[in-house]
Amino acid sequence: MPEIANFVNNGAAAITPALAENVLRHLPQWKLEFTQIDAPKFPHLVDQLEFLADAVEDVMEGAYKELPFVAVAQAVFALIYAHKKDGIIPAGVLNLGRADDSSVVRAVLIQNEKAFAIYAGKQGVDWRKITSQA
Repeated sequence: MPEIANFVNNGAAAITPALAENVLRHLPQWKLEFTQIDAPKFPHLVDQLEFLADAVEDVMEGAYKELPFVAVAQAVFALIYAHKKDGIIPAGVLNLGRADDSSVVRAVLIQNEKAFAIYAGKQGVDWRKITSQA
């Protein structure tokens, strides 16, 4: 997973507050799109993407101010990555099309586990469900 973490870190380094604001405007549409993901091999992906989208919304709208910007930037990167159809593994590839999305999302959650666990707790979200440990 270190290669995926490096990929996420490099991608997140290019995320600016202005880009995060732009993503915020697209999140309602993207969240709807994410609910349509059919990836039986990655059953937690939709919940994880929704969680990251909610976190980005809360931070960017000022409703939650404790999440470090590095976590927000990584979440924004993961959301952009999952939204794109032409990732490392194209979304249409049978049974594997979401493997890269899932790996990117998990890298974000793992690298920011403490901050996201606190956020989840304050939002009444079961962190174990998000991390697939429930």
